[in-house]
Amino acid sequence: MTRNTVQGILGCIGGTPLVELDGLLRDVPARVFAKLELANPGGSIKDRTALNMLLHGIHSGELVPHRSVVIESSSGNLAVGIAQICRYFGLRFICVVDAKTTQQNLAILRAFQAEIELIEEPDPATGEFLPIRLQRVRELMAREPHGYWPNQYANPRNPQAHHRTMQEIVDALPGDLDFIFCATSTCGTLTGVTEYVREHRMGTTVIAVDAVGSAIFGDESRRRLIPGHGASAPPPLLDPASTWPVVHVSDLDAVVGCRRLMAREAILAGGSSGAVVSALERYRDQIPAGATCVLVFPDRGERYLNTIYSDTWVRQNFGEVSHLWKESGIAAAGRL
Repeated sequence: MTRNTVQGILGCIGGTPLVELDGLLRDVPARVFAKLELANPGGSIKDRTALNMLLHGIHSGELVPHRSVVIESSSGNLAVGIAQICRYFGLRFICVVDAKTTQQNLAILRAFQAEIELIEEPDPATGEFLPIRLQRVRELMAREPHGYWPNQYANPRNPQAHHRTMQEIVDALPGDLDFIFCATSTCGTLTGVTEYVREHRMGTTVIAVDAVGSAIFGDESRRRLIPGHGASAPPPLLDPASTWPVVHVSDLDAVVGCRRLMAREAILAGGSSGAVVSALERYRDQIPAGATCVLVFPDRGERYLNTIYSDTWVRQNFGEVSHLWKESGIAAAGRL
């Protein structure tokens, strides 16, 4: 009997499934596939980013197991990916989070023995947490003689990790890729996928899915409810010379996308995945018949059970809106 084995848990990062979605948008005359990054061991696409950045540090000698201290700012998913890798290699990890980080993510970080630095007050000038988080990272780096800051916001090994993501998609597809939808935050996935498309001279259109209230593409930063989607400022990884079709998705539309995805495809995914689903629906009229589309789903939905998948939370923030997805659950029953 042939068995597929890997050396250690980190060998499970990458190689995620590409799944055809046959019930999500039945009236779109295109094939739609989902890259399920929720299948990574830490639960998100950020596992790839964390591994690529930290392995470089280890191989270069900047990171020394049982001596170095990894220090990073993260709203959740990258923190979990780094925490798992640090535990595997015997690296101390200090994670700077803010008041919007979920209790579940904090519990996961503590389980991996990460040290948590909580920022409770936003920057008085901007009202955003990120500037204060980064300021705290710099303070910790000055304090720790063996500190190492991966800096996901500017590290080129963030987008480089997603050259492999794109290669996996290309290898798995039965034909050409016409459209790929990527949620934005640090823009590591968006930039990495775009670099791959250019280097291989592909005819693929890369769609950037941003949050309403995000400042990535020049809009004014406003309060957002869904963590890890959008940003309060354009990240350094974003190439100002590059242009993408951009679809801005509201928090409510991200919630509806998640709920419809669960009802029609039985996939429990996170908020940015719901945003990508809603972006596909908004962009549908620009997708020609016979096209092939890939949606990158960044993370799993268990960490959103108290928000996106909580009827109480949804009603408190948006009112009674369940009619926006309840009908889709009935429709899914007629697939067989």
